[in-house]
Amino acid sequence: MESSAITHSGDRMRGRLPIRPSARFEIAGRTTIITDASSGLGAEFARQLSLHAACLVLVARSEEALQKLGDELKKGHTTLQVIIIVADLATDAGRALLWEKVDSLEIKPSLLINNAGLGDYGAFAEADPARIRAQIDVNITALTLITHSFLARVQTSAEKPAGIIHISSLASALPIPDLAVYAATKAYVTSFSEALTLELAERNIQVTCVCPGPTPTHFGATAQRSPDKDIDRTGQDLLRIPPQRVVTEALNALTRRKACIFPSKRVTLAAFLFQKMPRPLLRFINHLRLAKSRAKP
Repeated sequence: MESSAITHSGDRMRGRLPIRPSARFEIAGRTTIITDASSGLGAEFARQLSLHAACLVLVARSEEALQKLGDELKKGHTTLQVIIIVADLATDAGRALLWEKVDSLEIKPSLLINNAGLGDYGAFAEADPARIRAQIDVNITALTLITHSFLARVQTSAEKPAGIIHISSLASALPIPDLAVYAATKAYVTSFSEALTLELAERNIQVTCVCPGPTPTHFGATAQRSPDKDIDRTGQDLLRIPPQRVVTEALNALTRRKACIFPSKRVTLAAFLFQKMPRPLLRFINHLRLAKSRAKP
């Protein structure tokens, strides 16, 4: 039987594929692309990486917010290169603009952070079709195609692997009535990421999927359909963690070669219970939560 051990640099694998790149991903000196970088987790990734990165490519739709963040990051970091790209990544034109800019500047990205995501609180039958489409376009289509384009451009070696961080959600661990499309799209992100972890290890690319619980960002305000209509948020305070902690744990997970993490012990426990819970019991609990939400005036 052929050996399945991971070999050193320059050697080929024999037998099974390796489960991880040969070397750990190092953040220092990297060129990083961050999607939806203008606020929330994207802006926090930029702030934490600015201490170590050589170049940050910040992508979002708001030019004003990106410029403000770029000015903040460059204070005290005179060697940091910050490139701002204003683009709607939910569209083919927006994604093309991103890569045209990257290619024209001869940028060699080695870390991709797919952070962009959209939600929509409320019954699926009453949803605006445009909001349904937007969630799929951003959470699935954009993430998938941007990752594919990144892989066509990234250069790696056993000594210097590349990295990908996908922001999924605790919602990926269970179906959620009144957040049905969002939870389903995040289940896709988690599954897709775990598959890529195995596929790309041979190419020395580390993939880490991050599944945070409720996090204080602009997500809730954007997902809420109107000020007087909301979903049942019982128990969210127990799982809430700040953006700074999500990002710190995400970057640590990447350097420690973790395939998927649920930041904080409480979120990890919640995910474990959701995944192990018998489906009939999970449906019953979801039924109770939905009934409670619908009973609100």
